[in-house]
Amino acid sequence: MFQGLSSSRIGLIQALIACVSWGLMPVYFKLLQSVDPLEIVAHRIIWSVPLLLIILYFRKSLASLCAAIMERKLRWAMLASSCLIAANWLIYVWAVHEDHILAASLGYFISPLLTVLMGRLFLGEPLSTKKWIAIAIAAAGVSVLAVQALDTLWISIALAMSWSSYALVRKIADIGPMVGLTAETGILFLPFILLLVWLTFIMPASPASQHLGDDRTIDMLLIGGSFVTAVPLLLFAAAVKKMTLSAIGLLNYLAPTIQFLVGVFIYNEAMTLSHLVCFLLIWLSIALYWTDSYLAGKAARSPQTVLPR
Repeated sequence: MFQGLSSSRIGLIQALIACVSWGLMPVYFKLLQSVDPLEIVAHRIIWSVPLLLIILYFRKSLASLCAAIMERKLRWAMLASSCLIAANWLIYVWAVHEDHILAASLGYFISPLLTVLMGRLFLGEPLSTKKWIAIAIAAAGVSVLAVQALDTLWISIALAMSWSSYALVRKIADIGPMVGLTAETGILFLPFILLLVWLTFIMPASPASQHLGDDRTIDMLLIGGSFVTAVPLLLFAAAVKKMTLSAIGLLNYLAPTIQFLVGVFIYNEAMTLSHLVCFLLIWLSIALYWTDSYLAGKAARSPQTVLPR
């Protein structure tokens, strides 16, 4: 399918698919409105583990997982990334359930800014003057929106910090995307199994809350969460290895833009003038960033004229 394409082009396609999937994810979790957010996250993790192990088995990569587990430095990196991704999932699902999709989208608007900044500070990834201007325009757009979203700003900041930090850890960790995701969910497997037992059998039953086994459709959605979880994350992790963190960061604006549109047009969340200004400024910044990247890449590919001596 990707034969003949460059590594960076493949990474772009993978990142696009992942971002579109994340953008439409509120629709999926709205179908699980009757399930506690913590229980949804538990099922996402628990059902992802066997799915990923099966994939690794057929790809003959189980040995790589064992080797990663044996390496102390990687264990600490995977522990950090697993905690970050679990926190991100929980905050996000809760926000969707509480009708704060726009606040969640703001968090993922902020996240690429932090990701780009982390790439510059921690990895030394270069940024041209035009790219800095693009980042400043996007920051201005987020600032405009944040002024009218102070009551839910903590949701946005928590999502942005957890996701940007996760991207940084996965960028520097010397581990493949599929093996890494399996290690992360494997670390969380036992704690969330115990949590699920506690939520299902020990906590007092609530007539407004459903668990696995109460409804066939809900059961399928909870189990299907493993595919919804694993596929975009695997694509994202693979794309991170092929592209600069700066490029990945700004491309991620696609996901919150789709979330924003879902929140406004499907779930009728209020859209203010500040939302519209933020939306326009962020897409202006993306256009400037990618125009600069395209022109720089075109200049690098053009043949150099050798002057006679």
